[in-house]
Amino acid sequence: MSPLISAQTLAAGLEKRTFCILDATALLPGETSNPDDAFLKAHIPGSLRFDIDLFSDPESTQPHTVPSAARFGRLFGALGISRATPVVFYDQGNTASACRGWWLARLFGHEQVFVLDGGLPAWQRDHHPTATGPAHQPTAQPYTARTHFSRVKGLGDMLDIVSGSVQPILDARSAARFYGEVAEPRPGLASGHMPGAFNLPYKTLLTENGHFLPAERIRNIFLELGLPQTTPAVTTCGSGMTASVLNVGLALAGFDEGALYDGSWAEWGATPDAPVTKGR
Repeated sequence: MSPLISAQTLAAGLEKRTFCILDATALLPGETSNPDDAFLKAHIPGSLRFDIDLFSDPESTQPHTVPSAARFGRLFGALGISRATPVVFYDQGNTASACRGWWLARLFGHEQVFVLDGGLPAWQRDHHPTATGPAHQPTAQPYTARTHFSRVKGLGDMLDIVSGSVQPILDARSAARFYGEVAEPRPGLASGHMPGAFNLPYKTLLTENGHFLPAERIRNIFLELGLPQTTPAVTTCGSGMTASVLNVGLALAGFDEGALYDGSWAEWGATPDAPVTKGR
């Protein structure tokens, strides 16, 4: 099953109220808009806001890290979602937000979950209607999360993976950040990358207007990079957001969707004994 859904397919389902549609927009470094204000000005009719910071561990010192299963289940159910509800994530244009929502839902065992290919801009380019004002208030549903622990990695896991080269690591940051040629946007972090990691900037998998490339093209990108087809990859980035674009790409291309290192460089680059290299 493809992780993507087109604007046309979503529009057809919207008329039948088939999906729960969630705007998961969160800001990436350098972005300055207000996602909540933008939602009030234009959103897909019937959609709800999915606040990634709310769906995070409130006690973590790292940005938007994974919440407990109980917290996720309570908040997901409050959006009117049951385990049988097909869910579509979209964002206002950076792609990574919707993919992070998709990955979180997959982590906690939701099977029918999709990313709107191209996000809200694609919806608007296809001249589908938008709504304004606050979202409707859904009727809460009971939701029990079923965590797939193989889909997330922590610092200890990554130290083991790097030391033993047991899984391929895909780093979604820019080449300049990966090779330590520019400083990290978060102060106090080391520059460079994990030894043995592959650099695959997340926008490599996207067209200029934010759509995913065709599945076969993405598959070839992974193969040309040298990614093994038999060992699930681990994705990483600055803080666990853009890495999720690579997980969606893996699923789209027919690879195992792999795991995501939730702490990513925000954690690794601040850990004194974590090995870092800048070599090409």
